[in-house]
This record gives sequence, C-alpha cells and structure tokens, in this order.
Amino acid sequence: MQKPLEITFRDIEKTQQVEDLIRLKADKLERICDNIISCAVVVEMVQKHQSAGRPYRVRINLMLPRGKEIVVSQDPKKALELEAEVRWAFDSAERQIIEYMEKLRRDVKSHPSIEADGVVERIFRTDGVGFIRTFDDRQVFFHRNALVNESFDELREGAAVRIVETMGEKGPQAASVHVIGAPPKY
Repeated sequence: MQKPLEITFRDIEKTQQVEDLIRLKADKLERICDNIISCAVVVEMVQKHQSAGRPYRVRINLMLPRGKEIVVSQDPKKALELEAEVRWAFDSAERQIIEYMEKLRRDVKSHPSIEADGVVERIFRTDGVGFIRTFDDRQVFFHRNALVNESFDELREGAAVRIVETMGEKGPQAASVHVIGAPPKY
C-alpha cells in the first residue's frame, strides 16, 4: 500500500488478536491488487439497543488506482463474534477488488498482432504441413494435427497464430497452433 494501513477501534477495547487478523487480511488484499493506495479499517461496537446482544461493525475504506473507492460496511442484523465480522468485511472487500480488477482487464483492448507468436508463412496442403514465422524471426514447423481451432483446409498464409513450441527431430516444432487472426486482405 502506498499509505500505511489505518486501524481504528471505537467503543471497543483494542486486542492484539483482532489487530493481527486485520493486518493479515489487509496483506491478502494487497496480494490481489498490489497497487492499493490506502486502506482504513474501523472496528466499532454498535450503539443501538439490540435485543440480540451488542453486535460489532467493521468498516473498510479502500482507495484503488483510477480513483476507485471501495467501502465495505453493513449494519449487523445479529450478534456475531468480532473475528467473524472482520472476516466477512474483508471477504466482501476481496470480492469487490477482484470484480474491479476483472473490469479493468476487460477495458484493455486486445491486439492479435501483440498476442500472436507468429504468422503462418508457408502451407504445403498435400503434405498436411506448414511453417510459422515467429516474431523473433525463427521458422517453426507444424503438422495439420496441431491446429486447435481451425481446419487445415481453411488455414491461409499470413494468419496470426499462438503456438506451443517443442523441439522436434529436425528443429522447432509447434505442438499446438491456435489461430487468433485472419491474414490481411489486399
């Protein structure tokens, strides 16, 4: 975290056990999203008269990149153990962070030329084989059976591909070929 973790106890005695649990859970959040700006946790005793005991409330306020703020807080409906409330709050924060991170990843456009390992350079249809030119300028052999998502008869030279490469008897060979982009039309 860019700012130190803030832990506040209100109307409740601070215990090392609860503070350690909060720090442990905050560290887990940081492993999920390594660029959390700040995390503030407030542990408090609810002041309302409750017939089911005096429940706790745990609030978490997280600041993430791009100005995203995540706030976790729930008015307890029943008396839970304090550690259970802490776990519930951090589990909720974790789900929200994961959802936000997934949304960020979907916002990034994918570019087949960047994702590709190379392009189909030559096809020998009668032999059922071909060669891929990788972006680091190597030639990799492939057999028609290595194609994953397209038929060999429909494959065209210039198609962008991802490959899983192995070493064959005569040099580099594609164990699998996944076509990710059609060749350019001229």
